[in-house]
Parts: sequence; C-alpha cells; structure tokens
Amino acid sequence: MPRPTRTPPMRFSTQTLLLQLGVVLLVVLLTSAVHAWLTYERVGREAEHQALTLARAVAADASVRADVLAISEREGTPPPAELRAGPLMAAAEATRLRTGALFVVITDETGLRLAHPDPERLGEKVSTDPSEALAGQEITTRNTGTLGPSAGAKVPVYAPGTDRVVGEVSVGYSMETVGQSLQRDIGPVALTAVGALLAGVLASFLLRRRLQRLTMGLEPEEISTLVHDQVAVLQGVDDGVVGVSADGRISVFNAAAQRLLDLPDLAGTPWADAPVPGRLRALTRADAVEADAIELVAGGRVLVASARKALHRREDLGWVVMLRDRTELQQLTRQLDAVGTMSTALRAQRHEFANQLHTIAGLMSIGQHQQARDYLAGLAATGPLKFPVDQAELLQDPYLQAFVGAKGVEADERGVTLRIGPETLVRGQVTEPQDVTTVLGNLIDNAVKAAVAGSATDRWVEVEILDEPHDDGGTLHIVVADSGDGLAPGTDAEAVFAEGFTTAAPPAPLDGAVPQGADPQGGGQGLGLALARQLARRRGGDIRVLETGTQGGPGAVFMASLPRTTAGIGPAPTDGTQTGAAGRINTAGREEDA
Repeated sequence: MPRPTRTPPMRFSTQTLLLQLGVVLLVVLLTSAVHAWLTYERVGREAEHQALTLARAVAADASVRADVLAISEREGTPPPAELRAGPLMAAAEATRLRTGALFVVITDETGLRLAHPDPERLGEKVSTDPSEALAGQEITTRNTGTLGPSAGAKVPVYAPGTDRVVGEVSVGYSMETVGQSLQRDIGPVALTAVGALLAGVLASFLLRRRLQRLTMGLEPEEISTLVHDQVAVLQGVDDGVVGVSADGRISVFNAAAQRLLDLPDLAGTPWADAPVPGRLRALTRADAVEADAIELVAGGRVLVASARKALHRREDLGWVVMLRDRTELQQLTRQLDAVGTMSTALRAQRHEFANQLHTIAGLMSIGQHQQARDYLAGLAATGPLKFPVDQAELLQDPYLQAFVGAKGVEADERGVTLRIGPETLVRGQVTEPQDVTTVLGNLIDNAVKAAVAGSATDRWVEVEILDEPHDDGGTLHIVVADSGDGLAPGTDAEAVFAEGFTTAAPPAPLDGAVPQGADPQGGGQGLGLALARQLARRRGGDIRVLETGTQGGPGAVFMASLPRTTAGIGPAPTDGTQTGAAGRINTAGREEDA
C-alpha cells in the first residue's frame, strides 16, 4: 500500500510574508472604505447645505410668499392646469434649472404641491412628511421620493409681514450627483491605496529577505534547537570558548573561559576593550593565521589559545577563540621528570651497590675483616643514596631534599654544580608542594640554562632557602644565583617576567621550517617566570630580581617569597649572623619595610 505523501510545511519566512501581505491589504481596504464613507458623508452634507440655502432663498422671495398666500386664501386648490401656468411653477423651474437641483417643490399649508418638476404631480400631496417645515422648522433630509434618492432641505414659507406659515419649499439634489462627485474624489484615494499596497508588498519582501539573512534561512524550531544545543555544549565542555562577532563584540563567553581567565561574563563587551591578555586579542587580528597557537599565562594558569575564523557559506561570522588549560599537565610533567631523574639515579646507584658488595666480598675472602668493617662504616656514614648537591643536608624537609636532589642530577648531567648555600635554614615541612615546585623548579631551571650559556669556566647554581614563621603558615624565602653572564645590558628587570620573554634561541629544525605545534617565538619558552610570579602573587608573595649580574659572572640573582607554604617551624638559632642569601633576604625585607 503506497504511503501517503506528506506536504512539507510552509517556511516561516513565507508565512510571515503572507501574513504581512494580508495585514497590509486589510489595512488598505479598511482605510479606503473609511475614506470613501467620509467623502460620501462630506459630499452629502455639502448637498444638504446647498439645498437649505437655495430653499431659504426661494422661501424668502416676496413674490413667492405673496403667491402662496394668495392660493392659500382661496377656496380649494387651483386645478393643475392653472398651477402649471402660474407664477410659482415658473419661478421654481427657473430656479431648478439655474442651480442644477433635482427638484424645487412649493406646497401650501396642507402639503399640496403648487410647483413640481413633474406637472402631473401638481395638486397632489407631497410624498415626504412636510409637517416639521409647516410647523416653522427648517430641516435637512435624505430620502427617496418620486424623483429618486436625494439630499435636500425643507423651509417654511411665511405670509408677507407675518410669522404665519402658509406653505413650505422643498429643495433636493440627486444622490446620483453626489455619487458622481464621490467618483471624482475617490480616484486619488484609489491611487493612493494602490500605491500604499504596492509599498507594503515591497516592504514585506524586503523584510522577508532580511529575516532570512538574520536567521540564515533557519526555521524557529531549528533556532530553538540550536540555542539549546549551544547552551548544552558550551557550558558542558572543559575548554574555554570565546566567540567574537563580525562587528567586534563578544557574543559567547562560556563558564570555562570565565574560570580559566578569572573574569566575569564579558558577553556584549567590545573585544578590543575586553580585559584579556593582549596576545589573546592578537590572535583575531586581520593578518592572523588560523593555524597559530600560543601559550600564555592568565589567572595563574598556563593556557594554550588558538583562534578559528567562523564562516557560514560565504558570510563572515567573526572568530572563535579556544582556550585549553596546560597548568596541570606542566605540573605533572615536572613531577614526572623529577621521578624519572630519581629513577635514573637509583639505577646508577644499584650498579654502585653491586660494586660495593663485590668489594666487601673480596675483602672478606682474603681475610681483611677490619678493612671490610671500615668500608661498611664509610658506606653507613654517606647513606645509601647520594645526590650531586653540595650541603643537601641543610634541607630538613624530605620533599625539598628529593626535589633539589633530582634537579642536582639534571644539572650535573649538563656540567653544572647545584649547591645549597650555607645560610639555608628550613625548619618546617612544606604544605604546598605544587606551588613550591613550580616556583623553585622554574628558578633553578632558568639558572642552569644561564650557567650553561655563560662564559665562566666554573658553572654552578646556588640555592638558599629560609622559612619564616607566621600565624597563618610559614613563608618560604628562596634565593637562586648562578654563574652565568646575567641579564643583557639595558634589560629592564621587570621585562623578564613578561609572557614570552626568553633569552634562549629556538631550536632550528633540519629543514628550516617551524615544527608543527611549536611556538615560533621560542619553542614554548618564556612562560616559567611569568607563571611563577603569578602563583607567588596569588599567595600574597612575589618574585623579583635582586641583582642583574655581570658579564663573565656571577649572574643574576632572583628572590621569591611564598607565604603560607610551610608549617611546624621551630625556633630560629640565636648564634651567629646571617650572611649570603639569608642576609640578602633580611636586607630586602628591611628595605621594603623602610
């Protein structure tokens, strides 16, 4: 059995067009009808007024009044032949022909016709009620008599020199004449109505086209579905989405973007004035390449941002900016590197233990028991695992020991000695390892790079750490110095904390092209110090340059303060004076207090 074909529903734009055309047509018809009725009433009133004026003139004529009085005083009514030849008939017909009236009728006090356009009607009773006019009232009328429909007036005729009514004068103009006048007046009205209808039709078509362009040809149900889908998708994803319309305003700013940028909802704000990083706005400039992706620091996070042009068919809808959080990935990568470094060190130590056991076995086999005991005592004193970090025992916190030890292994592989300054004093336990790792790791990594790139033959990095007790948690002060060449002459100390600032040259690929996914401005470098400073300032601390360094070494000195990152700090020793890094920390604190 064939399935019945279903007629597709009419498009919303077509429905809107037909509705608008119907409304325009209805308005034009109603307006034309009202205007025609008002014109008809106006012409009719003019005819009544003209009839009243003419009737008054006839009724006021002295000869007419005298002739009507004379007939009224006679016994009976004169025969029609006499009336036809009488002066009243002649005067009425002359007036009618001169003015173009339909009729001019004169009656006596009983309503009998004394003058009428149709001589056969003379001496007969008028077809309309003359009582009001015979009672002395002037009236205007619209009725249908023996001569057809008319608009007229009735005026009483008074006896000469008295106020006694001896008859009445009835004057009327044909309504067909009124209709002809209306036809002459209705022509412009009809043209105006047709012009208004055409203008309405044209406006409806233009409005339909604009509606289709604004809705991109979508039906209301489709638009509603798109809105629901947009809300579900944009608010459900973890990536930040910022939509910038073609006119330069933010149209979408989802919850993830607000969280990643630490900003309120900016929907409706001009993109050029939005409080977002300048590098993010640069992604949507006219000459931007869609494939470009950048790393930036915002809200204490490392974000990867990219922008794509939004197009619908050939229409430019603006830009879509995507934001992804790489902070946790970088932290995990840093921790994994530390674990890998410690694992490598443990594997190396396993080989060293094997050699040590062979040595002990050899001493025992040849009977050198005392030497074996001395050898074991030496191993017990140095411990089972030894990092290449000088004075690592000054760090009492096991987390700091392991982390700095792992960094020491990395530095040793690059030919740099990592040592702990003699004034280091850490009495508490680290309570915020992630923030401490981020700040301390970035400072050490930058110092190792500077030492490797420096011109000094003795390459070293010195770290001094001091914890200071507070009621709400201890503050960790960190000072990192290196043997590098320091900051370039003329470099602003604050410029090193800007996003993208780096002194390292990006690695050149074999074919000379920028590797896919790499940052063309430094291979993704230049974010460590910016991120570390934001983390420190978010905790109420800071990172700054204490010394810019000199060519040939020593290099730059950085100091960081991290409040509320330690706990369980014991009393500080009272003997001796603090020098070195600890002295620099106290000196810097006194300068800030001053």
